[in-house]
Amino acid sequence: MITAVIIAVVVIAAAAVLFVGLRRARGGGRGLKSRFGPEYDYTVARHNGDVRAAEQELRERVRLHGSVKAEPLPPGARERYVAQWAGVQEQFVESPQQAVIEADALLARLARDRGFPDGARFEDQVAALSVHHAHSVHGYRGVHTAARGQGGTEEMRAAMVEARRLFDDLVAEHAADSTRHTEPATAARGNTPWALPRRHAKGSGTS
Repeated sequence: MITAVIIAVVVIAAAAVLFVGLRRARGGGRGLKSRFGPEYDYTVARHNGDVRAAEQELRERVRLHGSVKAEPLPPGARERYVAQWAGVQEQFVESPQQAVIEADALLARLARDRGFPDGARFEDQVAALSVHHAHSVHGYRGVHTAARGQGGTEEMRAAMVEARRLFDDLVAEHAADSTRHTEPATAARGNTPWALPRRHAKGSGTS
């Protein structure tokens, strides 16, 4: 009888531990999905649907880069970056490929100046950015891919449009200033940030 009671107590305790562990795991997953948003889905897809592996990677990103603090830009740097982005956007009309190469390099420099890992190792930099700018980092990936000659004119244009979101986040003087500074940056460029001129590329079949 005593042995049966002991076994029952052990089984109940093990079940309780398992239940608590499962609840924490589910809660952690919901927390990661809420924090990373589209980056969560992207990471799961990259792991071929393996949610556990994807969440492990995202937790590791938080562990490595969660403490990164955005550094303020040096005096005058914000205006220079806004002017440079305007030039890149104008360049897209005549040379989309060169424009995305310039945009890729510009974002790498801007992220570095804001205190993120140096762009020499793209994956490290984008992993750190994803922890703090999960909803806008995908555009940077698109520009980086396009800069390597992958994709047509329309893909490059879409990448530039998406990348502008991360640019706005990073060029803001403070994290909370992203929305406030969007309009001045737009005015400096003289055209809307979400629409690049469509350009007919020879042999692309797009316009």
